[in-house]
Amino acid sequence: MSVNGKEKDPSALKEEGNTLFNAGDMQGALCFYTKALKLSDSQAERAVLHRNRSACYLKLEDYTKAEADASKALDVDPGDVKARFRRAQALQKLGRLNEAFLDAQRCAQMEPTNNTFKEMLRLLGAQSQKKSVQMSSTDARVQQMFSLLLDPSAQPSDRQKAAQNLVVLSREEAGAEQIFRNDGVKLIQSLLGSKQEEVVLSALRTLVGLCTGHQSRTMAIVNELGMEQLCGVMGSGASAVSLAACHLLQVMFEALTEGMKREIRGKDEAILPEPSRELRSMLRHLVEMMPASSVSGPGRDSAINLLVKQVPRKSQRNPDNSLTLWVIDQGLKKILEVAGTVPEMSEGPPLTDNSHMSCSVLLSKLYDDLKSDAERENFNKLCEEYVQRHFGRPGLESKLRAIQTVSVLLQGPSDVGNRTLEMSGMMDAVISLCASEVVCHQQVAVEALIHAAGKAKRASFITANGVALLKDLYKKSENDQIRVRALVGLCKLGSAGGTDFSMKQFAEGSTLKLAKQCRKWLCNESLPPTSRRWAIEGLAYLTFDADVKEDLVEDRNALQAMFQLAKSEDKTVLFAVGSTLVNCTNSYDVDKPDPQMVELAKYAKQHVPEEHPKDAHSFVEKRLMKLLEAGVVSALVCMGKQESPALTETCRECIARVFLALVERQEDRGTVVAQGGGKALLPLVSESTDVGKTKAAQALAKITITSNPEIAFPGERIYEVVRPLVSLLTLDCSLLQNFESLMALTNLAGISERLRQKIIKEKAVPKVEGYMFEEHELVRAAATECMCNLVLSTEVQQLYVATGNDRLKLLVLYSGEEDERLRKAAAGTLAMLTAEQPELCARIPGTTSHWLEILQALLLSDSLELRHRGVVVILNLMQAEKSLAETLMESEALEILSVLAKSTEQSPISRAAQHCLDKAIEYGIIKKPEEGGEGNEP
Repeated sequence: MSVNGKEKDPSALKEEGNTLFNAGDMQGALCFYTKALKLSDSQAERAVLHRNRSACYLKLEDYTKAEADASKALDVDPGDVKARFRRAQALQKLGRLNEAFLDAQRCAQMEPTNNTFKEMLRLLGAQSQKKSVQMSSTDARVQQMFSLLLDPSAQPSDRQKAAQNLVVLSREEAGAEQIFRNDGVKLIQSLLGSKQEEVVLSALRTLVGLCTGHQSRTMAIVNELGMEQLCGVMGSGASAVSLAACHLLQVMFEALTEGMKREIRGKDEAILPEPSRELRSMLRHLVEMMPASSVSGPGRDSAINLLVKQVPRKSQRNPDNSLTLWVIDQGLKKILEVAGTVPEMSEGPPLTDNSHMSCSVLLSKLYDDLKSDAERENFNKLCEEYVQRHFGRPGLESKLRAIQTVSVLLQGPSDVGNRTLEMSGMMDAVISLCASEVVCHQQVAVEALIHAAGKAKRASFITANGVALLKDLYKKSENDQIRVRALVGLCKLGSAGGTDFSMKQFAEGSTLKLAKQCRKWLCNESLPPTSRRWAIEGLAYLTFDADVKEDLVEDRNALQAMFQLAKSEDKTVLFAVGSTLVNCTNSYDVDKPDPQMVELAKYAKQHVPEEHPKDAHSFVEKRLMKLLEAGVVSALVCMGKQESPALTETCRECIARVFLALVERQEDRGTVVAQGGGKALLPLVSESTDVGKTKAAQALAKITITSNPEIAFPGERIYEVVRPLVSLLTLDCSLLQNFESLMALTNLAGISERLRQKIIKEKAVPKVEGYMFEEHELVRAAATECMCNLVLSTEVQQLYVATGNDRLKLLVLYSGEEDERLRKAAAGTLAMLTAEQPELCARIPGTTSHWLEILQALLLSDSLELRHRGVVVILNLMQAEKSLAETLMESEALEILSVLAKSTEQSPISRAAQHCLDKAIEYGIIKKPEEGGEGNEP
């Protein structure tokens, strides 16, 4: 049959699916069964395909789909015992125990002698009874909590304790359901009005338990409580309450959006449906919180944080950016109201130190989510109109609002910021206000000048006109808050050459003087945190210079002051600290120019970048040790935990880069893990830039190679390490990253079957097999070592048992290679496979005509490990088939085994060799030696 004919034949597609299923490729099998379903007209055949697909979904742990497919098979044939058993398995995993019990009971009635059905029935009976007891006890506990909370005469401490117990109950599904069914939402609504902060926090945390992963409950709660009340709680003055309400809304968003995704997951080219009414209501209330003067600063930051997380698309592959367009249409001007607020002036909503940075991130995320030039032009136009309207009004306050808005835009969507900066008179107003005698006016203008200095279009203008002004402010201003900002402007302009030692902007020693002043302000605790944060901004630019790096790491007080600020409430400092540490550790990417191109450039009198002598490896290593001694790991761990828009993906990338630099030396890895570095890396592999994810994954690989993974990543955390390691097995990654990933996976695969199953589930096996063909001998050997541990799993063994491939041949040939590490790995895999799957033994002679020579070479090897592997393979072959034993005993292997068996030391090698000879005697191939005889004879 032709390929096209096969594609159109449902039976052939089903058979192909069966083959893949038996080989352990569930996704592949699923694909073929689905294709066959689309083409099949036979009801009976469709029922079988649904049943087979249900088996795939069970293996893939998608129990909802497994149950649905088994039900479709049973609709056609209610007597299909396989389909009914699969549905029972799926229902059991979904927690629907009563339904699962009925299906298992029906299976046992149809096949009374089937022990599997009997065992499942017994297990389900026990589980149902346990759940029933649990539900009745939970119901009593819920009623007890409710009575206490509704009793006005109860002691406040008792009511508080009852509220906390309600939180604990809500985290169990049984407890959450009982609270919800017993009209608990109304009770929680009354608790939200309590004057006791602890009670309000407990009410919010109980709601988190009710909503987590449950769409229908979440929709009911949103409608019953109303977004106005929830946003009111989030906008209250108490920061702990505001954060708890923000977390609740985050959980609600996730429950609603995940529910929508589940409905369409798996459909071909599915487009997400329009967000539900509840989602729109939540977003509308968040947008309305922006300019509201009744909302506290922390509450507003929480609202911005939620918009950052929930509005932009998670993936550019999703074509629907309607939420972003809706927020721009309904709320961009409201967001700009916050961006343009100058806290020291009377007008505008209350802000925190983080509000402007959070606005910049939100504006940047919205702009980046736009798909077309028309959408971007509309965004630009709305921003320009807002800035122009305020800039054109009479009075200084309006102009300051316009300049402050430009500042926020320059830190966010800088293209939009540049356009507003180029408006007629804007730059002149900034320059003239820098000379204002009113400190807050001067501060707004200087900050705008600094943010403009980093943008290519304006940098040359500012270098020409602003340097003298900034120097003047730095030297003559009596206010340290203005001086530190002017200093950052000078630092920014002075670092334009980056790490290129030959492109110094200022005279020799100037950058060191600026850096010294930055460190002095950083350590000055009498300055407000915002001003000290600007000192770190300055160091972030100046540490491109290796002399500045050296001075900073020698200044223990400055380092610890910086780390303290990184752990503080001021989240705007995160990127500056991250950038400074990236510079100090040299963990930025440097493209080393080709030496021949450098010579050509010199000949042509073109500029050639030069590396500072103190950026050499020995200097970097010493700096890393100093940073570790000063406590950099705990600072990075705290930075990674921050729940703030200021912790951008770029900021996370900085943290990942520094972690990777810190674990470069094997002896430092234990310190990093002991201080929480291993745990801190796990979120970075999923929430960072693509580069940041790779750097974090590589750092995890380095830790997993040399540390005990069960100690470095205790409990369930060890399973989270697998996916990032597998992500390094791509052509986009370097060979070093591939190698380290394979080494780490080898370590994990040797720990437990559950870890091997996780590696298999992440589709690592085909990738590992691909690297077994890699030209680089270290990578090839590492891949083979990984396979040696993976073949402990039956699923991987079945890949070798399957016919029509050269997997076994490759192992036999590798066992005869010169590279000892590769030989050990291949021979070890061969020993394992021939022991676990004896049917493979008969196929070894067919792999290569040199198979005997290869095995004999293993026996004669100087390496005891290779010798042992060789003896075990031969023993497995002899135990599998008499004909193989005869072939081996007719070769030189008999003589070699006889010598090995006579070894005076009773080693595993001599014992295995003796077992081989005993087996040959048992088969009657050789005679048992006489006492004191010459040896074995065939």
